[in-house]
Amino acid sequence: MATTIKVKVKLKGDVAEVKSLMLHPMETGARKDPDTGATVPAHHITQLMFDNNGETVMTVNCSTAVSRDPYFSFSFGGARAGDVLAVRWVDNTGESESTEITLG
Repeated sequence: MATTIKVKVKLKGDVAEVKSLMLHPMETGARKDPDTGATVPAHHITQLMFDNNGETVMTVNCSTAVSRDPYFSFSFGGARAGDVLAVRWVDNTGESESTEITLG
């Protein structure tokens, strides 16, 4: 299965500029299905973690206020070519996804 996480990293010296996109529906639990009128169940990412060589560089706690397919961008220092950036998310239904990228 293809990952639902897209990540790009640019190194500028020892600073890594991270751009990430999570493909996720991010349902609030407040929307109604237009055909049936039934409430669409909540389904959203609750936590997003970024680890560089096993050390956490950023953690994001999300709620229903985050839009569909959320995009996150940030930078961190101390990065080197060859480091491994691990990205993972967990949602309110217990689903999770992860991916890794080698910095270059």
